[in-house]
Amino acid sequence: MDTTALNPIDRFLVAVTEGAIESCDVWAADVVLDATVPGWRFRRSGVASVKEEYARWFADPGSFEELRRIPFSRGEVVEYLLTWLENGVPHAAHHVHVLDVVAGRITSDIVMCGGRWPASLLAEMQAAQQEEDARAGV
Repeated sequence: MDTTALNPIDRFLVAVTEGAIESCDVWAADVVLDATVPGWRFRRSGVASVKEEYARWFADPGSFEELRRIPFSRGEVVEYLLTWLENGVPHAAHHVHVLDVVAGRITSDIVMCGGRWPASLLAEMQAAQQEEDARAGV
């Protein structure tokens, strides 16, 4: 897909779903990634470091089962449920990004990640939700 006409957040989201972070050119030279993941929080600074981190997170092509975008004056809040196959096993992850954009480049990405869930854990979560829904009469 030719993404040159898209804004940087659109291009980032395309790279996420295509597993193409290495070729994505949307970050400012001094970009800061502030990530909260299960049991940990860390920062990465600079394009190379952010791309290296995200190349691990988004190594496989996937799709958004849910996608919500909320613009604000200097960027967007993006929430999604991403699904993909990893070594033939279905996986999913729920992320929220607060993305700042200056001069057509992402300068800051504050991300909250619920973790990477393989099919077995997704099945457990679905069963627990069905049990809760039954208790609530849904």
